[in-house]
Amino acid sequence: MPRTTAPLPCPCGLPAPYASCCGRYHSGAAAAPTAEALMRSRYSAFAVRDAAYLLRTWHPTTRPPVIELDAGQRWQRLEILATTDGTGFHTKGTVTFRAHWSYRGEADSLHECSRFERYEGAWVYVDGIID
Repeated sequence: MPRTTAPLPCPCGLPAPYASCCGRYHSGAAAAPTAEALMRSRYSAFAVRDAAYLLRTWHPTTRPPVIELDAGQRWQRLEILATTDGTGFHTKGTVTFRAHWSYRGEADSLHECSRFERYEGAWVYVDGIID
């Protein structure tokens, strides 16, 4: 269940409360304005286990039919390593990131270069290359 109370820090790492940062994208009150903002909001969706948002922001040609999120996995920190394009002036962009997580006390990280495109006016995740 997504967290929605304002004082909780946003999992994406920006210095803003969840409700006024990624929470507004998760609730549908706003759309992510850049590929990086979408990346951050998708990371936060994993952290708060908002599978519906992840599916809504996935390109329909690459979107899986369902997402099963493991309650034992804890997303701990996001590092944005690089961005290419992905602003309001672009239709495509990439975001390279490292997402730190733990599962049953074992820490690990995911390093990915994700591709994003505008679809019907909104940024969506297309796919990524995992290192």
